Amino acid sequence: MRPTPRSTEEGHVAAASDDAIPVSSPPTQLAGGGRPGARTAPWRYAIGMFGTSVPINMIKGSILLFYVDILGLDVRAYGIVMAIYAVIDAIDNPVLGYLSDRTRSRFGRRRPWLLLGAPLLGASMIALFSPPSGLEGLALVLWFAVFAITCELFDSMLNANYGALLPELFPAEERRAVANALRQGFQLIAMIVSLAITPVLTTSVFGSEESTGGFTTTAVLYALLAVTVITFMALGVRENPRHSTRQRPRFLRGMGQILSNPSFWAVGLTGACYSIALAIALSGIQLYVRYTLGLPVAYSFFLQAAVILIAAGGLALWSRMITRIGALRTWRIAFVVLTASFVAMFFATGLLSAVAAGIVMGMGWSGMMATNDLVVARVLDADAARTGEHREGLFLSAFGVFGRLNGAVTGLALASLGVFFGYNSGADPGSRPDLAFRVYLCAYPFALTLIGAIASRFITVPAPQTGVDTAPGCPPRDGA
Repeated sequence: MRPTPRSTEEGHVAAASDDAIPVSSPPTQLAGGGRPGARTAPWRYAIGMFGTSVPINMIKGSILLFYVDILGLDVRAYGIVMAIYAVIDAIDNPVLGYLSDRTRSRFGRRRPWLLLGAPLLGASMIALFSPPSGLEGLALVLWFAVFAITCELFDSMLNANYGALLPELFPAEERRAVANALRQGFQLIAMIVSLAITPVLTTSVFGSEESTGGFTTTAVLYALLAVTVITFMALGVRENPRHSTRQRPRFLRGMGQILSNPSFWAVGLTGACYSIALAIALSGIQLYVRYTLGLPVAYSFFLQAAVILIAAGGLALWSRMITRIGALRTWRIAFVVLTASFVAMFFATGLLSAVAAGIVMGMGWSGMMATNDLVVARVLDADAARTGEHREGLFLSAFGVFGRLNGAVTGLALASLGVFFGYNSGADPGSRPDLAFRVYLCAYPFALTLIGAIASRFITVPAPQTGVDTAPGCPPRDGA
């Protein structure tokens, strides 16, 4: 294999637009369902994000209302199950990524898992929202626990394999940025469905606010939609046959190498500052509108719509910036914009000023979506160049563990409102719930993103690939 020239400048973008992989083996020996030099269209890969996002968004957005408010599941039981859920989620991610990396089949490494995981997630989601009538007590807890955890398991299976395809299918940063921007756009569309359409379908079109039938029907429709979209995506991707080498990664050795990689910790923890801040903000918008702005919760729709629509529209602008100055510099700028948005939100006094701050937040969020995965992918490129092993599944799953910090930190932030402001619940909101949620939605995320913005200035990642082969040896570092 000839060495691949690499750029040492952050802003340099490959002149060659061809991501084809020269293959010397005959076509009959190729894995991944492709032919020599076959390329995957960025939109074909990206649409899979819609299929993977709709089910999990419905689950996360409706499970509390469905089980606790309608079916009467005890909140303590709910909390215990979700704690177990989080632990399993953190453990199974690296294991599933490892198994994916070791898979060898005529259909490739990732596609078999995608084609298997899609119907299993769909079936588990339908079961989760279809408990037998009259189920209560321990039986209800067990039903909830089994299918909440299986939904999490199959969602992890899908995302470990889907995410691992990005650096493999698009080794050149320019096309990788296009594919990532498109998939983030599809994710935003899925979020619009989950935030706006799901409550209407479950409580008005197919059911009522007191019944469960609407949830079951909606789950069936979303499951069919997800399976169709994921299958369409999986059948259209062309995995790189050179990544399916005879040598299979070893779990303990691979995890040891990943955990000893300084870039893994630097990029992972800095990215967690963004993801945790966003999780806190999204979870607190409705109560911020109610208590801080003093408006009906329904008005949160306008604030959420502003953030999501601006985030969707901004992806094209951020992608263009990436092609001009590179992913790392753009990532740093996006961090600053997102940090500034929380300052603006803190000083908002009404809906209009909050929406204006939300526009800034949407731009910052859009920039982070457009760049964060690209920075992570650079770390994966360097690992493959250094070790000669393509273990994107294990590496991305290990990165995913940082994302599991969201629930724990969000819970801690919420609990702190009781200590500092006396807010314990809607029935016991304390004397200053307005300030409590101004701090929750604005001050905590500001502190996190400020740390991330500062840390990003000291992070270096490998320069973007100017070709498609992975050359042995350590790539040059890019600290621009």
